[in-house]
Amino acid sequence: MVEGALLYGGSEAIVTGMEACRRQGLRGPKTTTDRIHLLVPAGCQVSSAEYVLVERTTRMPRPVTVDGVAMAPLVRAVLDECRRFTTLDPIRALLTEAVQRGGLNPEALRRELEDGSDRGSALPREVLRDVLRGARSVAEIDAMAVWRRTGLPEPVWNQELRDAAGRYVGTPDGYFRKVQLAWEVDSYDFHFGKKQYAATLARNGRYAAAGIAVLQTLPSRLRTEPKEVAAELVAAYLAAEARGRHAA
Repeated sequence: MVEGALLYGGSEAIVTGMEACRRQGLRGPKTTTDRIHLLVPAGCQVSSAEYVLVERTTRMPRPVTVDGVAMAPLVRAVLDECRRFTTLDPIRALLTEAVQRGGLNPEALRRELEDGSDRGSALPREVLRDVLRGARSVAEIDAMAVWRRTGLPEPVWNQELRDAAGRYVGTPDGYFRKVQLAWEVDSYDFHFGKKQYAATLARNGRYAAAGIAVLQTLPSRLRTEPKEVAAELVAAYLAAEARGRHAA
């Protein structure tokens, strides 16, 4: 299909979108179409047909070649695909995977989004705001949405913590430094095995030894019970704050 699409698109056509993302190592969210998305120069007269989606552009990127196929660099391919989604979830999945698995710098994604067309950019821009804050998974984006309900100061996201002696303590999803509260979004699936459960206990022990309180939340509750989780986060914050006053 890809070779046929490129023959149809002409000598200057390159592959972008989900096909280019997958050929450069991403799994990508499930899609309802298997169309091959091509970029061609603005003056090209080729139009979309059957399984080939042709996009004319004045911003033809320098192609990369993977297995003999000319395609857009990953940062462009990711955002070309994101602009075509009409809901947030697949955009969240693709952008966070691009950073985590694909190694893209969030700032590079931001620059590419700013330099490109405004068409279809509103939803990717919304998701990228949280990725720039430090979200590296869909669950962490959901956690940020819950935090916004609370009125609490913003925590630092995914920041490594060390004790006074420089020993590693943990890397919480969110950390409220002022009151020494760690917020961990811990999935049941991850902790089902003995090794993962033991690792979680060891982590919580390090938090306790460092004087850090911890709130653990299942990722599913971030969507099914956002109000309740927000209330728990506020209560944990106030308790940590009160503990600090008593200690002083």
